[in-house]
Amino acid sequence: MTGVSNHNVHKVQHSSFYLQSLTMNTHWSLYRFTTFWESHGAWLGVVIDGYPAGIELDLDLIRRDLIRRKPGQSKITTARKEDDEMFEIISGVFEGKSTGHPITFLVRNKQQKSKDYSNLKDLYRPNHADLTYHKKYGIRDHRWWWRSSGRETLSRVIAWALAKQYLKMHFDLDIFAFVKQVGDIRISKIEYASIESSIIRTADPDVADAMIEHIQSVAQQGDSIWGIIECHSLRVPVGLGEPVFDKLKARLAWSMLSLWWVLWFEYGAWFETTKITWKSYNEWYISNAWSISSNNNNYGGIQWGISTWEPVIFRIAVKPTSSIYTKQSTVTTSWEAVDFQISGRHDPCILPRVVPVVEAMVACDLLDFVMMQKARKH
Repeated sequence: MTGVSNHNVHKVQHSSFYLQSLTMNTHWSLYRFTTFWESHGAWLGVVIDGYPAGIELDLDLIRRDLIRRKPGQSKITTARKEDDEMFEIISGVFEGKSTGHPITFLVRNKQQKSKDYSNLKDLYRPNHADLTYHKKYGIRDHRWWWRSSGRETLSRVIAWALAKQYLKMHFDLDIFAFVKQVGDIRISKIEYASIESSIIRTADPDVADAMIEHIQSVAQQGDSIWGIIECHSLRVPVGLGEPVFDKLKARLAWSMLSLWWVLWFEYGAWFETTKITWKSYNEWYISNAWSISSNNNNYGGIQWGISTWEPVIFRIAVKPTSSIYTKQSTVTTSWEAVDFQISGRHDPCILPRVVPVVEAMVACDLLDFVMMQKARKH
């Protein structure tokens, strides 16, 4: 009888851990990036691998995108201030152009205040990563030197800024994410030009003030509020995505659900399709002069997991921020029931800061699929 030696079992276990470690901190395929940081550490950063050589980097664009994501940008976000746009490039760029080698960005974490979390040393915050991280890793740093904070998304936005430059240069591809709903306040029209004109980053200027007032009202009560973000990708190349396991819709869902605040993902005509028959949902192909279109784009620009020729459209639900100033019940590390009230600087609504992060993940996914498609043709 043939058995499996302990040596081979160890090799399998080692390989499994190696593969797991690759996916733990790396968004990966051909265009891949690895984020590294700790929320209250001295530095944050990202290593970007697979970016084409010879591309002149627009550093001002990178700075602008980082400013869109950073804290302290308006009265409805956290008061914490960070100079996130002050980055350093320490590899992969020569005379302003990408060399084809890994590109490494560093950002100094100037405003970390671990003392803000000193009261959390012996207790688990409800609906945070405290308990699950402790059980998973067997060690707990109460200063929140973890990777479950929104600070990590800074690295994703840098990777996006590079991906966006390439996609714009080669395909004139644009990505517009915007706040579609805050609480019960929902937009009734979409104007891309209006997104950056308001601190809430909605596409409907007529409801922007109402959304902001609602967030401020919730914040005054020591609470936080949820919402919906919608994303439109325009002029996406046809044929992106694989037919079975690496569908475009599956990758987008995976990327969106990798964000801590996201509770669900839907694309196209979304859950409304559960109320209608196929005859109502079905799309008719319409021939134009040089292209084909559909009557409604109910499938959100994705058919059978592959991009078509129409805008790729999806939505995500963003949960309320877990850190609120209302007294809450929880347990200590010794399982004693206690009440506590959090301190520090937190967002009453994370939505406007999530918008650029959503765009970031979409751009990285689309560039990855573009490179996969190019590799197939060659």
